[in-house]
Order: sequence, then structure tokens, then C-alpha cells
Amino acid sequence: MSGHSKWATIKRKKAATDAARGKVFTKIIKEITIAARDGGGDPDANPRLRLAIQNAKSNNMPQDNITRAIKKGTGELEGVRYEEITYEAYAPHGIAMMIESVTDNKNRTVAELRHAISKANGNLGESGSVAWMFERKGVINVEKENVNEDDLMEVILEYGADDLKSDGEFFEVTASLEKFESVRKAIEDKKYKIENASLQFLAKDLLAVNGKKADEVIKCIEAVEDNDDVQNVYTNADFTDE
Repeated sequence: MSGHSKWATIKRKKAATDAARGKVFTKIIKEITIAARDGGGDPDANPRLRLAIQNAKSNNMPQDNITRAIKKGTGELEGVRYEEITYEAYAPHGIAMMIESVTDNKNRTVAELRHAISKANGNLGESGSVAWMFERKGVINVEKENVNEDDLMEVILEYGADDLKSDGEFFEVTASLEKFESVRKAIEDKKYKIENASLQFLAKDLLAVNGKKADEVIKCIEAVEDNDDVQNVYTNADFTDE
């Protein structure tokens, strides 16, 4: 899973800048709004909303922003009507991409994505063209500080997690969709610090790219992520250092 780890590290560094943090807030607000719209404004009864709020707080989002996003989702405040769309595409060198977007104008979004991907020597695919290469999983990043790996492993296995990997400053825990919430809650109950918890598309197999090829793939991914309607990008790239 080194490709995921390295790209996750790149994204974390990118998100650390002030400009990127503004985009992070926008993405989280959209997620909170949709979660509240689809499942109601009570986080205790809406796991997706509860997760979105936790991620908002971990990114130091002010409570007022969170409350407004919830009220827009439930209709208490007027807001934009968003639609969730997942696009499938190829970056250069045969790298597959799953692109999660939230948009108020899908025609604009697909046109902008097609242009950006084509300009970066990739192409937007049809539905089903790359989805078969990925599986939907819950991913929880736990800060390593004051955490014993064996203790964490014991906790997550008890609640049905699939795997635990070391990723720089974090432990990456993966779980099925069915077990994700119980695993996340078990980690939280043990007072381990969760840096991020989300549902992701994980590649079943990775394709190694390095050197100039890796730079071209990353350029394409960044072009997609720069689109304001894009929430997340997942790939099957393994960015090796060789």
C-alpha cells in the first residue's frame, strides 16, 4: 500500500498550507451538508454526519461553520443543492483514478474534469471502466505518539478490522464498510488520537511508477484535485523511489 501512503503524505503536506486549508474547509462543509441532508441533523443518529463533524474538528473548523453546514443540509438555512458524482478516469501510464465530486452543476464539473485530465495526458473514462480495480473500505489514521502497535492491533482485531499498517507518523487501520464504525469507535474509546477517518476507494493491486512517469501522474492528480468540485481522488499508483 506504499502508493497510497506516499500520496497520502503528499496530500497531508499540501493541506498544511493556508491556501489548501481553505479548500479543505470547503470540502468538509460540503460533506457535512450532504450528510445532514441525507440522514438528518442529529450526529448521534447519523454516522456519516458524526464522522464529518469529527473530521471538521480535527481540522480545527469553527463550530459556527459546522452548525451552519448542518442547517443548510436540513433546510433550516437556505443553501446550494449539491449532487454527489463519482467519475472514473485514467492518468498517464495507465494509472486508474476514482474521483469523488460534490457539485451544483454536473455539466460544468464533467467538462472541467475532462479538460484538466486531457491536458495532463489522461482521459476521462466511462462508468465501470476502472471501478472494478478498487474496493470500498473504511480507513482510520491513528497518530503514533503514545500508541503501542501491538495494543492497537489487539483492539482493532477484536472489532473486526482488516489490517494495520505503519505510515510515517500514523498507523493506518482498514476495515470493511460494515465494521468501520465499530472499529472507529473502539479506537476512540481507547483515547487514541484519530487524525482522519473516512470511506475510501482502495486499489486491489498497485502499479509502480517512478521518476518522470511518477511526476506526470502526480501532475494529473493535482490538476484534478485543484477542481473546486472534487472531494477526493484515489489511484492505483505506487510511487516508488527507485
